[in-house]
Amino acid sequence: MASKRDYYEVLGVPKNASDDEIKKAYRKLAMKYHPDRNQGDASAETKFKEVKEAYEMLSDAEKRQAYDQFGHAGVDPNMRGGAGAAGGFGAGGFADAFGDIFGDIFGQARRGGGGGRQVYRGNDLSYAMEITLEEAAEGKLSQIRIPSWESCSPCGGSGAKPGTSAETCSTCHGSGQVQLRQGFFSVQQTCPHCRGAGKVIKDPCTSCHGQGKVRNHKTLEINIPAGIDDGMRIRSAGNGEPGLNGGPAGDLFIEIRLKKHEVFDRDGDDLHCEVSIPMTTAALGGEVEVPTLKGSVTIDLPEGTQSGKQFRLRSQGVKGVRSGSTGDLYCHVKVETPVKLTEHQRKLLKDLDDSLRKGGQKHSPSDKGWTDRIRDFFN
Repeated sequence: MASKRDYYEVLGVPKNASDDEIKKAYRKLAMKYHPDRNQGDASAETKFKEVKEAYEMLSDAEKRQAYDQFGHAGVDPNMRGGAGAAGGFGAGGFADAFGDIFGDIFGQARRGGGGGRQVYRGNDLSYAMEITLEEAAEGKLSQIRIPSWESCSPCGGSGAKPGTSAETCSTCHGSGQVQLRQGFFSVQQTCPHCRGAGKVIKDPCTSCHGQGKVRNHKTLEINIPAGIDDGMRIRSAGNGEPGLNGGPAGDLFIEIRLKKHEVFDRDGDDLHCEVSIPMTTAALGGEVEVPTLKGSVTIDLPEGTQSGKQFRLRSQGVKGVRSGSTGDLYCHVKVETPVKLTEHQRKLLKDLDDSLRKGGQKHSPSDKGWTDRIRDFFN
């Protein structure tokens, strides 16, 4: 006994560690040193056995109390008063904790149902819903049609042909599980013969082919909250695929896709739009009508507005579904160049151009900077 390491030291936990802390430490080390992950590594197998023994002792309240009081002698079966030998697979011991590990690795199986059958949670389903920007901003109630399952009427959901019944599985004797042993290691797995059902249908129903259920469709009403954005998901609990052997159904996730808007681009809770204005309005200034989700509004453009100028309209964006605050609308000015001019219009523009050139750079706020950059580039 003197050669054995302290069980708390083996698991790397303090002596006042809770049951959950002990279990968490064990699971981490068991995964690290498991023989299947360290094939041919004798030291890893030794450490795995050490970790397993430490957990079996400290996870059992009676054994832990004896160990805390008398050390290794308190749990040695060869000593009087020993609490039992390591290596058992009793309740609360190695099998329970390792069952959690295998549940994490191989799926979402859990025990339950009659006779200890293995039941499984159903798979989640996803549904892509395309909505407009206006619908996203205001919210809406929407109906969707999804596949579903219902009990088979001819067999009453048993899966067996009417007049017959399912028989107890001869491999697992109705438990739905079989125990596999390899050396010191033992683990329960779903029965490969009945697939965890505990029963075998020798004469399946011709309507449902032994499943006890048939595929159908159902209509769901989904509440789309105001402010939802592209890529967000809505969870509809229990509307996924049904579970196996009485397990719970999965969930349905509705993923939102925003249709491209003709006017606005959305960036979070903010909106952006492009406002085209005539060259004369940009030069002289004036009122310009711009769109919003709630209707058009008028903004005053200052004299000499340049193309690319941005105007911010506060609280004209989208009220966020998470933030609760309303974003802004950013209007980006685009100055239009007139086309298809008449001779008279050409003459007027040429006269204006001659007049502006005589005025020098004071009429072109960005001309000096652009000229300087060109000169620097060539120099």
